[in-house]
Amino acid sequence: MNRETGDTTLGNGLRVVVVRTHGAPLAEVRLVLPYARTAPHLAEAQELLAALFGTGTGACATAGARTRQDVADLAADLGAELSTVVTAESLVVAASVLRAGLPGVLALLSDLLLRPAYREAELALAQRRAAVSPRTPGPRQRLRRALLGHAFGTHPLVDPPTAPAAATTPEDLYALHARAVVPDGAVLLVTTPDDPDEVGVRVRELLAPWSGGPSGLVLPPFARRAPRPGRIALTEPAGAAGTAAAAGSGQALVLCAAPAVPDGHPAHAPLHLAQLILGGSASSRLARRVRDRHGLAYAVSADLRGNRAGDWLEIECAGAPGTAGRIAGEITDCLRELAADGPSPEEVERARAYASGFTRFALATRTEEASALAGFAAAGLPLDWLEGYRDRLAKVTHHQVAEAAAYFLNPARVAVSTLDEAEHDHESDRSTQ
Repeated sequence: MNRETGDTTLGNGLRVVVVRTHGAPLAEVRLVLPYARTAPHLAEAQELLAALFGTGTGACATAGARTRQDVADLAADLGAELSTVVTAESLVVAASVLRAGLPGVLALLSDLLLRPAYREAELALAQRRAAVSPRTPGPRQRLRRALLGHAFGTHPLVDPPTAPAAATTPEDLYALHARAVVPDGAVLLVTTPDDPDEVGVRVRELLAPWSGGPSGLVLPPFARRAPRPGRIALTEPAGAAGTAAAAGSGQALVLCAAPAVPDGHPAHAPLHLAQLILGGSASSRLARRVRDRHGLAYAVSADLRGNRAGDWLEIECAGAPGTAGRIAGEITDCLRELAADGPSPEEVERARAYASGFTRFALATRTEEASALAGFAAAGLPLDWLEGYRDRLAKVTHHQVAEAAAYFLNPARVAVSTLDEAEHDHESDRSTQ
């Protein structure tokens, strides 16, 4: 990177990255912990710990215990906002604060990590909330799991572990904290106007006593590197849209998985441009064909997906009931044409301009920049990966994009899944024959 950066790994295994920023006197903190839900007996506890982390601290020789309100009041006094986010493979603790409040935020984070408090009352409240609003998979989630299962085989992303009925106790959360909220394998990223070395010294002083890990809570790789092609169809009972279990149904859904490569692969930039031409913008081929020309779908997208499990290109369309089969047929035809004939030079240039502009937008705010940098660090990519990506995009030739389309968008390599209401399914499928 062109900016001053400190990057070191502490003796406890925690990678600490401090990036100096200029301009507004703001600091951002991101702690990324491996947190994949891979163990059935931990599933409920992982959900509850993520909800309760940051709601209190225990007492120590120099400070008393803090309640949820105490933590909130301290954060407010520092001018800070704290939050936690759970992804498919990580627990991310985030903080935004004015420059002067950074030392206090780092000290508070240290207390939350070293002296957590998971109290009975807070746990009971979280459990009641979970019971009132159970996480029932919606139609799209069920279709996506079915697609990934067909494409890549058995995997935690396909069949996420569910917890036994036994209630989680505070002791369970403390045990999980000791296993999962550990430094070895974690990344702490700080963006600040302050000197990176000085901030790094402060982090070392606060977090050197933190110990443990690695947790082993990481996603295993898919059994297959590329998706198994083919077609699968799910149905909703007629009229299921009015039931709680089928909330969000009453529409036709199509999800497809095509092969892809990791961000650091040489073929990634050409594939990215091919993906944008296919379905990555409002003027993409798929949007013009399925939405504008035929009026079959009101939502059309194509996105590159990737994590430790693997990489794939995901195509998604949503339309009115009874259209799933026709949409799937149009997607297949669009893939076939783009793979066989390649994009036009004008399409490549439009996609290149769109992608280059998006890289600038992704780093537009301090919050977005910190989250992006933390993601790069956790994924093992260089911190300047996105900044250098514009140069890589500029060097991609029309021929390379055509080659990427010919290989990755070949419908013979694509898994296609559909979800439609049962009363429409037969007619919908017949229209594609």
